[in-house]
Amino acid sequence: MAVYTAHEKTMTTWDGTELFYRAWIPEGGYDRALILFHRGHEHSGRLVGLVDGLGMAEYAVFAWDARGNGKSPGPRDDADSFSVYVRDADAFVNFVAGEYGVPVRNMAVIANSVGGVIAATWVHDYAPPIRALILAAPAFRIKLYVPLAIPALRLAMKLGLMKYVKSYVKSRVLTHDQAEQERFDQDPLISHSISTRILLGVHDTATRIVRDAGAIRVPTLLLMAGSDWVVKTGVQKTFFYNLSSPVKETEWYPDFHHAIYHEAEKSKPIRRTRAFIEEQFARDPELPSLVNADQAGYTKREYDRLRRPSRNPFYGLTRLGMATVGRLSSGVRLGLQDGFDSGVTLDCVYRNQPEGRLLLGKLLDYFYLNSLGWVGIRARKVHLEELLRKYIRQQHEAGVSVQLMDIAAGPGRYILDAIKGLPDIGISALLQDYKPVNVAAGERLAAEMGIADVTYRQGDAFDRERLAQTSPPPTIAIVSGLYELFPENAPVRNSLLGLAEALGEGSYLIYTNQPWHPQVEMIARTLTNREGKPWIMRRRTQEEMDDLVREAGFEKVEMRIDEYGIFTVSAARRLAR
Repeated sequence: MAVYTAHEKTMTTWDGTELFYRAWIPEGGYDRALILFHRGHEHSGRLVGLVDGLGMAEYAVFAWDARGNGKSPGPRDDADSFSVYVRDADAFVNFVAGEYGVPVRNMAVIANSVGGVIAATWVHDYAPPIRALILAAPAFRIKLYVPLAIPALRLAMKLGLMKYVKSYVKSRVLTHDQAEQERFDQDPLISHSISTRILLGVHDTATRIVRDAGAIRVPTLLLMAGSDWVVKTGVQKTFFYNLSSPVKETEWYPDFHHAIYHEAEKSKPIRRTRAFIEEQFARDPELPSLVNADQAGYTKREYDRLRRPSRNPFYGLTRLGMATVGRLSSGVRLGLQDGFDSGVTLDCVYRNQPEGRLLLGKLLDYFYLNSLGWVGIRARKVHLEELLRKYIRQQHEAGVSVQLMDIAAGPGRYILDAIKGLPDIGISALLQDYKPVNVAAGERLAAEMGIADVTYRQGDAFDRERLAQTSPPPTIAIVSGLYELFPENAPVRNSLLGLAEALGEGSYLIYTNQPWHPQVEMIARTLTNREGKPWIMRRRTQEEMDDLVREAGFEKVEMRIDEYGIFTVSAARRLAR
């Protein structure tokens, strides 16, 4: 059995919250780590038995108390959104990597129940290069037992009612082990309710992750309980089927209740977990690169399907409605004129001021501007400006002359907003767009905002040679909302190589991606792009986008994603040539 020194500490997560965590450090040294995610309502102290049972001497083990759980602060079982837990997970793993010197590629994750949803979402959204993912009875669909419970809870939340849902889960439906039942019943740190928004967040996020599990390639072991009174195993099977992992295995325990690692025969899943982890660390950790994923694979199949005509009359009626009554909305009219993916359309979405002909037009424009995709676009702008300000300040404090470049800026409102928000820092910017109308609009906008040290030019974002010759060399390059519009990877690779040749070592690339969109088929069937053609997108998984950036000579250092999982904004550092 491994001999550990146990520690109880705190780490500061992304918003300044001090999260509690436990660390078990092997006395003989280590170069690998296990990251444990506890069940909903519970805490890291409940995982001591799992750590002892695994007894893996070469691995340091870390387990955190999610905010609002155990010894971590915050309202019990609540957060601003479920995505907060996922971002906390990313912060915790990066903290472990930095504080304890274990690279993420030498980590394996073990997660139970709601912790399994957090872990699976983190792997899906952030694409960390971990070695293995073990999910024990993940709560992809919680059994609520009340008809129409989810729509009823949505209505209650909108009305400000029923902010918390009391848990029906008793120890006897978690495990057959009476000693474990008593420990559960007597544990003062276990909560017995969950906020309505987090319960709905688990449901909605899990729906997205199960549907899009094809984006996950991490070797995965799924442990399922045959007598699970808490979650539905059928959805777990769908998740497993959808996975793209080259190594994916499942184990079925017919008589087990939900708390698999606390069951009477817990030694069975613990042995299986240990064996799976050891097998994955014995394998070559490098998965085939996804830089050619536009030629074959998961998102290419979806793209090919969207290119085929649809016989669904709903889409034809939607197009007719937009071309007639929809024109009363200023936003819809602009999209029909210049393309729903154009820079001027995005500028309209950023302004977010409903306009239109007659009261009906303004009402239609309000609903148009508040569709989920545009809400995500505005969240992307917030994240883009956040990272941009961060790296501008970082370069300024390091004595670097800040030179920005956006290769497809449109009017560049987000760049101008960021510059205006940092009046104490001297910032120069080169903003490029391929459309003269966007260049002209940007020049007018910069003049209106009183920003002088900005140059606009017309240019091709995929012209490698011209990008490489940019002078003065940019210290921060931005690519926002561009690569998502082009299904082929060849021009994207060309563009990234041009930027890599322009940027010096230690400079930064800030780039966006769209790994998921709940309305991707609706968009393909009803909206037109800047060329007047159907706006058919090929989604890139975050792993694919990161592979393209890595191939060009950059190292991703951090990422942001909206709570709906639609748009990401990442920062990458230019490596030495």
